[in-house]
Amino acid sequence: MGASRWPPPAQEPRDGEAAQLSLFDEPHADDRPGRAPRVAPPFDGAPADRRLDSPAPPRPGAAHPPPQAAPAPARSAVSTAAVRFDHPRASCEVMLEGHPVAYELRRARRRSIGFVVGPEGLSVSAPRWVGATDIDTALRAKGRWILRKLQEQRERARRLERARIEWRDGTTLPFLGETVIVVIDPRSTGAVLCSAEDTLPGVPRLTLHVGLPHEVEAARLRDAVQGWLQRQARRIFEERCAIYAPRLGVRMRRLSLSSASTRWGSASADGSIRLNWRLVHFGLPVIDYVVAHELAHLREMNHSEAFWSVVRSVVPDVEAARGRLRDEVLPVLE
Repeated sequence: MGASRWPPPAQEPRDGEAAQLSLFDEPHADDRPGRAPRVAPPFDGAPADRRLDSPAPPRPGAAHPPPQAAPAPARSAVSTAAVRFDHPRASCEVMLEGHPVAYELRRARRRSIGFVVGPEGLSVSAPRWVGATDIDTALRAKGRWILRKLQEQRERARRLERARIEWRDGTTLPFLGETVIVVIDPRSTGAVLCSAEDTLPGVPRLTLHVGLPHEVEAARLRDAVQGWLQRQARRIFEERCAIYAPRLGVRMRRLSLSSASTRWGSASADGSIRLNWRLVHFGLPVIDYVVAHELAHLREMNHSEAFWSVVRSVVPDVEAARGRLRDEVLPVLE
């Protein structure tokens, strides 16, 4: 097997390419020591906690499965006032606890009804033999879960909009977990990071002086800052790999930067490591986790219990780093 990645997965690898593994295939409760490792289900377009399967009704003429106990209802995170959720490719609509939800319906060769809540809304995949009434019944049975995830996605979209960078003098962005103020400074050459030791509480101590004229267009300022961030990312990643490779007993043959929108990193059996340069926005503990994760794949090309033991041998607090990767919203640079 080969490279690891953050979801969603890429297309099936061609002959000679490394197979892909999810960066977020964290061991679940049944993966802990003393239990057989859990095989993660295939990714369906959203993180695991935004994907849900519901048993499909039996095919006509098939034997009925034994009844199962209904799960305890979850507390809804959606307000009691009616809120509408629309998928841009919606073809069906259902009322979930008083909230109209227009969803995309896909017919697929599968045995269960699958629900995916992504940035666009709710998508449903159902076997071809399942009727609309059965789909609605399954949706209502999971209504609170669906509504909660739809609300989380809506809030995340708002956070992304607030994270959009306005490229001008004085704009701010995260670098290594700290806030950096961008200063247009025609006296500077290139981009120079400055640090103040005695700033007031709550005032960022870092300023990035960019050698451009004050009337510079936004796109040119963006490109200059992004180029600086990418150079810093390579320098920092090389330093962290040089620290963690000997600790893990592996040899990294090549490091390259990635700008993929769907992966934090990948590793191949030939010793090649790819790391997303946007990691430079996070603090060193998060960067170290991703570095250690990918380097650990040079020993264990899987996400088995043995693999996670290797990662935790150098980064014990895996859960905290993974939580930051999942929850923090990066600045929108476009």
